[in-house]
Amino acid sequence: VQLQASGGGLVQAGGSLRLSCAASGRTFSTYIMGWFRQAPGKEREFVAAISWSGTSTSYADSVKGRFTISRDNAKNTVYLQMNSLKPEDTAVYFCAADRNAARGTATNLYDYDYWGQGTLVTVSS
Repeated sequence: VQLQASGGGLVQAGGSLRLSCAASGRTFSTYIMGWFRQAPGKEREFVAAISWSGTSTSYADSVKGRFTISRDNAKNTVYLQMNSLKPEDTAVYFCAADRNAARGTATNLYDYDYWGQGTLVTVSS
């Protein structure tokens, strides 16, 4: 499966952005989908994940209450709505797919099998 992330950009602190990740292939609806981010000089970290059905979600503590992950299996797309953005949210954001739907959701980047190319989010203070 191929993943294409989009929607990044420059936004002021307190603003909002919605990231999208479009997937190719007919098996999208069977995958766990996740968002990760990587800031300059830092390791890639978990942001949010959603089960294949969309009924279960997980969030990093740093984004809980501000970010919302969702998916539209009919459109092969997963979204990340980001509100109340902070300068520390600045990073390249990656979407990823995990074939093992039995996990429910997955927070470990090593569980993911496919990765998109990333989209840059910059939050100015």
